Formats: sequence, structure tokens, C-alpha cells
Amino acid sequence: MINFRFITNLMGKLLLLESAFLFLCIIMAAIYGENDLLAFVYTTAITLITGCSICMFVKIKDRILAKKDGYFMVTMVWIVFSIFGCLPYILGGTLTSFTDAFFETMSGFTTTGSSVIPNVEIVPHATLFWRSLTHWLGGLGIIMLFIAVLPSLGIESRDLYIAETTGPTHSKASFTFTGSARKMWVLYVILTLLQSFLLYLGGMDIFDSVCHAMSTMATGGFSTKSNSIAYWDSAYIQYVIIIFMFIAGINFGLVFTSIKGNWCKLIKDNEFQQYLLITIVASIIIGIGLYANNWGSFEKSFRDAIFQVVTILTTTGFATADYLLWPPLLGLILFLLFFSGASAGSTAGGFKIVRVYLLFKNSFTELKRIIHPNGIITVKYNGKNVHPNIITSIMGYAILYMILFAIGTLVMTLFTEDIITACSSVISCMSNVGPGFGSIGPMFTFAHLNEFAKLFLSLLMLVGRLEIFTVMVLFTKAFWKR
Repeated sequence: MINFRFITNLMGKLLLLESAFLFLCIIMAAIYGENDLLAFVYTTAITLITGCSICMFVKIKDRILAKKDGYFMVTMVWIVFSIFGCLPYILGGTLTSFTDAFFETMSGFTTTGSSVIPNVEIVPHATLFWRSLTHWLGGLGIIMLFIAVLPSLGIESRDLYIAETTGPTHSKASFTFTGSARKMWVLYVILTLLQSFLLYLGGMDIFDSVCHAMSTMATGGFSTKSNSIAYWDSAYIQYVIIIFMFIAGINFGLVFTSIKGNWCKLIKDNEFQQYLLITIVASIIIGIGLYANNWGSFEKSFRDAIFQVVTILTTTGFATADYLLWPPLLGLILFLLFFSGASAGSTAGGFKIVRVYLLFKNSFTELKRIIHPNGIITVKYNGKNVHPNIITSIMGYAILYMILFAIGTLVMTLFTEDIITACSSVISCMSNVGPGFGSIGPMFTFAHLNEFAKLFLSLLMLVGRLEIFTVMVLFTKAFWKR
């Protein structure tokens, strides 16, 4: 049976944590003196009082948190955080509809980057800061932050971590949960501050540089400008963002290990090798295609190509160009990248390269088994045999992923004018990419969609961010059996 009392108590503590970050927006609103100050004051008060009330009145009888509880809690945390997190948009008048506000907030926390705000330049600074902050908090994971800040929970942190963290494998060397959660967050903060400084040197003001650094490291994609990164038209800024997007798409355990001096582990990692290969090959093909079609100079063609490949592969969603204007073949290559995603253990969404890599290796291994039926042929990853259970799990994930994509596309065809918008909106939200094709391209928003469609896409964002199984297991009969 689900331990609702303990989960509710932990939820109260998490709301206290959310209210602390909302308080930062009060300071930001006071600095800029704009009309969203009261909205953040009210939201912070509501969140703080709710959290305190839960902690005071919902007492813990036992501190046992089973694996079932972990899946339930992680899913509910992201929903509850989004419900309270959408209040500044409504109370501040930025968005009048709860559906729109919830969509924007869920898009923030899941680092999707899809937006329903047509003109972000008129949005107050504190609201824009909260918008980017939701990305940053959701990037490494809300539960990861909770484990880092409040380690003495007396519960098994591993189950919560696995329920939230992306990818089929987790690095033992990089994560001992409490201690390493802190190290990962320290690394995350340092990289964010470093990118903020470099963007500031490139001509962004302090506010824009911090917001874009948070969105980049979280591979989110929310910008403070309607034209996204194209607003600055600066090669320096674009190259800085490309580098940090690429870093954010690497397994953070490997990044941490590399900083400590063990670069060989990163270079020899099969997933990183494929990640780098896909980035280079796709960028070269698209760059040549753009230059051949007179998109611009040689440097600009390849810069736009690299930027769009990295931003979609890492599921960030920034834009320097409208790829809907590119030749269809180049658009198709980008569309295929929607299904890939970057590395497991990174802040990126998507299917994950390690899964694609192991599926392909397993397929070729099956061909060898047909030729050598009596041979013992195994799938290897980083020189080690992969357990058959992991392959089975990945195959199950792939099947479920495609079924959800197909069903989602059928549902969205009821609310969109063309199949391109329907299928791209589904894969964009499932992979937490942000923009799509058709009427939700990089220079458009999701504002025109039906309210049910926005709620449906919000659910897909959550399902995609929590790797499908964490959410979908809640809808099985076996989960609720004693």
C-alpha cells in the first residue's frame, strides 16, 4: 500500500524548498520595480503556508518508503510543483488561463521549452527569471536537489533517484546519492555561472546572460527574447551556447570525472563517441546543404547547422534560424534527431543515445546468432557484457515510446490543422525539445492550440521527462495491489 502520509509530509518539505526559490523572484521583482511583485509575494506565501501546514499537521508514523512510493512521489512532485509554480503567471496577469499557465510551468520544470507566450519581451523581469529558474531546477531534477539539500531523510534515496533520473544505466562511480548529488549540483552551479560570465562578455546584460545560462545548462530553451538567440546575431554568443549545450548533453557523471582529470573515461565511453559522431555528421551534412542553397557565408551556414543540430539533439530548443525555411531533406534530418536525445545522465530529454546504440548492437548481434546459432554472442557496452534484462527493458521502452507517439499523434490530429504539426508536437513534448514543425516551428508558439491539447501535451512532457515507465506504471492494476 502507498505510504501516503510519509509522501505528503515529504511533499510539504519540497513545497518549502520551492517557496525559497520563489522568494528569489520577490527580490528580482523588487529590484526591477515591476507589477509582478505582489504576484510573487502571494505565491510565495501560499506555497510557504501550505508547506508548513502539511509538515505540522501530517505527522510521520514510519519512515519506510518502498519502490512503489518512489514512483508515485516523483510523479506527484512534478505535478504539484507545476500547480504552485504556475500561480505567478496567473496572479501577475502574464497568462489568464490556468491551462496556459500550467503548460508554461510544466514546460519549464520538464525543460521542454514549449511556450504559449507570443511576446516575451513585455513580460516582467521577475516572471522571466522564474520561467528560466523552473528550467534550471528541473534540469538535474527536483528530487536530486531535495536529496542534496535535505540528506537526512531516513529513507532510501536510491529509489527516488532512479525514478527521476534519465537513462537505463546509472554510474556507480559518479553517484553515491547524497554526497554525489551535492557534487553534481555544485558542478551544475559552477558551469551555469561560468556560462553567464562568458555570455556577459559577449554583450548580453547580466539578466539575459543568467537566464540563458540557466536554460542552456538545463537544456530547456526558454529565452528572454521572442526571436530566441537569433535576437543577438552574435557568432561569439552562439558558439558559447553551442559549447555549453553540448556539455549539458553529456552524462554529468562523466563530466565530473573528466574535470577530476580522468579524460580517458569520457573519450572511451561508447555513448559519448556516438553523441560526438552524430553531432559532427549531422552538422556537416546540413552545413553543406545550407551553403549549397545560398543560406549565407560558409561560416554562417555551418554555424547555423551546428547550432540547430546541437540544440535539437540535446533537446534544448533554442533557435538561431527558422529551419522551416530549409530544404526538406535538412528538415527531415533535424526531425530524426527529435527521436534521439543526448546522453543518459545528462539534463537532456529524448530517447537517449545509449538506448539507440544498444538497440542497433542487439539487432546486429541477432544477425550473428542466426549465422552461428550455437555460439555465445553477447552485446557489449564499454567493453562489458550487457545483461539481457537491460536489453529487454530497452526494447520494452522503445515499443512503449512508439506506441505513445502513435496514440499521441492520433489524438493531436483532432486539434491541429495538419499531420506535421500533430506528430511534431507530440515528439517535441515527449522528447522535451520545445519547438516542432508546422504551426509550432521555432519562430511560433503553442498558444493557438486547444486547451485540451495543451493539457495533453503537458502530460506528454511529464511522461517524457520521467522516462515513461515512472508515470505509466501508475496506470497499471498491479501497481495498486497490496
